[in-house]
Amino acid sequence: AAEDSLFCSSTSKFPFPPSNLHCSRLGLPPISAMELMIHSSSFLLPNIPAGEEDNHRHSPTYALVLLNQRLPQFTPLLWQHARVRVCADGGANRVYDEMPLLFPHEDAAIVRHRFKPDVIKGDMDSIRSEVLSFYSELGTDVVDESDDQDTTDLHKCIAYINGAMPNVDKSSFCILVTGALGGRFDHEAGNLNVLHRFSTTRITLLSDECLIYLLPKTHRHEIHVNSSAEGPHCGLIPMGMPSGRTTTTGLQWDLSE
Repeated sequence: AAEDSLFCSSTSKFPFPPSNLHCSRLGLPPISAMELMIHSSSFLLPNIPAGEEDNHRHSPTYALVLLNQRLPQFTPLLWQHARVRVCADGGANRVYDEMPLLFPHEDAAIVRHRFKPDVIKGDMDSIRSEVLSFYSELGTDVVDESDDQDTTDLHKCIAYINGAMPNVDKSSFCILVTGALGGRFDHEAGNLNVLHRFSTTRITLLSDECLIYLLPKTHRHEIHVNSSAEGPHCGLIPMGMPSGRTTTTGLQWDLSE
């Protein structure tokens, strides 16, 4: 059977004609028997339509992880939508330094107090001492896992969120991750590996240029495209081995088996 695939979409603001993309994986159970997984980037919109991501039955729930790379310009929007915000080690430096730059007409101290992470977690080898002290005094929980050098900071944060939100409806829950793309390739590849390690958790990696998430081979997929924030390009990338057979509808050049 084919391996999982990555879906990659540009986040530049160009029109993207198809409103929906349907992707089915063959060589597994019959398509009609496969559970439908619906994907949407409605978190890039100021107001999220209630229930958009689960056949209009449930409102989406988000958690936000911030890694140690440049913050996308839409980070405040993600912050607004998230129920919990977790900085991975040096990601706290990014929030402290760069969030005020996104609000140039406001006092930096006010912005820093407004965007206080709920948790800082990791091996604490990157966060600056003054940043750690600042957020600790504001009440941010600090979880030092410097004794664990076998997993990445992103892995630690995903595991923490899954443990902290055990009763959340997984069908409408997604973890948004900034700073996972760009920078050192070994870090980027490690972040893609986390998608596979937590394949039952919806995780979206985001930058100013693109977003990436996993399409598990056990499902057929419907992708709702927000043309005001995404496009015009996207890609389907098989991981680990050739994809076998894949069928899509809604693309300018669809795949047929």
